[in-house]
Amino acid sequence: MGIIAWIVFGLIAGAIAKLLMPGKDPGGFIITIVIGILGAVVGGWIGTALGMGGVSGFNFGSFVVAVLGAIVLLVLYRVVRR
Repeated sequence: MGIIAWIVFGLIAGAIAKLLMPGKDPGGFIITIVIGILGAVVGGWIGTALGMGGVSGFNFGSFVVAVLGAIVLLVLYRVVRR
């Protein structure tokens, strides 16, 4: 996928992760995008390592993996920022 597609995919994944885990996080919109993009990458890496598949394009499986990765990163971000 192109860089613009990754940014859009990460933005959506980060926004969904934020909706699933409400709370006050410093950084706002920019951090949501960064966490979403990194979550897609981390989720894809973990999914591939576990044999479940990774982020391979705009499909439902990739979206779920990206959102789960973003949730994991959001939890880690909150722990580190405390």
